[in-house]
Amino acid sequence: RIREEGKDTIPEHPYLYETDVEISLISGSCKSPIESFWNGSSAIYILQKATHNEESDSMEESKTDDAVYVPELLPKESPGPRALSVGRAKQLISLYTMVQNPNMTCLGISDLVVLPPLWVRCDGSDPQHTCWIGAEPLKARNKVTGVNIYMVSCDGPTADKTRFANLEELKKEHKIRHHSSVVTTKGFAQYELIAAAAIEDTIAESESNIHVDITWNGVDKILETPPLASAATLNIALESGDPRSPVFQLYRELQFLLALAEGLNTGVTEWPEPSESESALKLVQEFLTDLKKKLDGDCVSGNKSEREKIKCDTAAVDSCIKSIFGERGDLDFTEQLWCKMKGVSSYQELIDCFTLVIKSLELGEIQPWIHQGSSSCLSQLILQSYHGKMEHVPLSDITPIRMLLEIGLEKMKKDYVSFFIGQELATVTYLDYFISTSVDLQEQVHRVQKLHHMLEIMVSCTGLLQFRHENLFPLTQICMQYYKENPLNEKHVFQLPIRPALVKKFYQNDNPEIWKVEISSGHGQKEVKTTWQVSNNATVEHGTAHNSGLFSDSTANGSSEERLYFITMTQCSQVQFT
Repeated sequence: RIREEGKDTIPEHPYLYETDVEISLISGSCKSPIESFWNGSSAIYILQKATHNEESDSMEESKTDDAVYVPELLPKESPGPRALSVGRAKQLISLYTMVQNPNMTCLGISDLVVLPPLWVRCDGSDPQHTCWIGAEPLKARNKVTGVNIYMVSCDGPTADKTRFANLEELKKEHKIRHHSSVVTTKGFAQYELIAAAAIEDTIAESESNIHVDITWNGVDKILETPPLASAATLNIALESGDPRSPVFQLYRELQFLLALAEGLNTGVTEWPEPSESESALKLVQEFLTDLKKKLDGDCVSGNKSEREKIKCDTAAVDSCIKSIFGERGDLDFTEQLWCKMKGVSSYQELIDCFTLVIKSLELGEIQPWIHQGSSSCLSQLILQSYHGKMEHVPLSDITPIRMLLEIGLEKMKKDYVSFFIGQELATVTYLDYFISTSVDLQEQVHRVQKLHHMLEIMVSCTGLLQFRHENLFPLTQICMQYYKENPLNEKHVFQLPIRPALVKKFYQNDNPEIWKVEISSGHGQKEVKTTWQVSNNATVEHGTAHNSGLFSDSTANGSSEERLYFITMTQCSQVQFT
């Protein structure tokens, strides 16, 4: 029934089976609770102990048949998922296996369908500390020919390295269990390269992370360092806005742009706090006065320093990154005006600033130059001022906000384009999607956010990992292709195939977050695997303390003498129906 109802949309709520079991159908788009040790089918059943059982012991409940909706799988009050006894899990796996067996004609199932794999949470009450039992149908031409049974055991947290398995013993046990004479081994290691540490005085930690996954064939010993001939994938998940980033000032500029876009959309604008130095209005007054002097031929010595101030204000990057994010020296009038007005602290100050500018244009006191192709409202007024006739623009309602948003949007687009083209990471044609003016302002702002996220990724990889053009270029293409098809998602993990030698210096003296060996025998559907894994964190959400600290100098009692480990072992056996 759950399979039929989940064909179109995955059910939002779990189902109750025989009063004590909750069944959930999880699709490939959802985070799987077993992804750390199994990566098979996209849709799976997850079975666990019904939460309402313990919460409602003292309450009367109406009787229902064996498959009804129950409240959410994980209520907010719940400490976490609840596990079933190992005996109960084995019983459920047996029932599942029986209904998948075409030889069980006594069950009277006329239309046998291949069900998604089924996994049951276990409480680890047996000597092996079994935490999951799973069953996966084996298929041939849409017919079930057998079932793979998985037993997952967990140990930890522990500081006792004598619990580590011996590779030769693991191989020997696998050969005996599966009657095989030849086995192959495959290694996997995950190293954390850059983790964004919690920043003081912030509410939440950043979820930014850069790590590398390395796989290789032919493992010689437990916890061996991956050979340089391994295959490696860099995984990058980066959140913008780290105050330590060399482009943080540009991020703040973007935040003001977003505030203006929000104000345009909702009618409520969140203005920045007034500057402790000069106000935006005073900066605009000085800027216009300087332009008037230039027009009169009265150039003062302060002009050069003012231009330098504007350039520095534009790039706002730290010295260590100037080599990759250069200062733009081609700011036109509207872009320089944005640099002055991005600190405007009220709607009235915004109106006063634009009033000064428009008055100077109308009186012919300034004749500023603007970039060709500029389409903002203010740019159009400047073009009209060249001919001595300007259209009247009422500075009321949302018009001033829109005018400021337009010039800020144009300026920031050029900032990002200057970086990507200057570093030869993209062409104007490839960037056209991100700087297009054929969509509304809100969508334009959204696309500029994507550009900034990509810039943060490139700056991090350059400054922290010392990536060069040959690595940055394919990463840029991967990011741009993703963002041409998807909305902004700073939690998305961008993946780049690399050579391990590129990042070896960052992990060669470190220990892995995850280290795993996979022992396999057989081929095709006859293939069976045994997996042994040691990791930094628990691989299960239930029944295990959530201590972290593999290879970190910490223990449960706070001592720095020993390190904590989580060990997970997955064993597979097959049941053949034919």
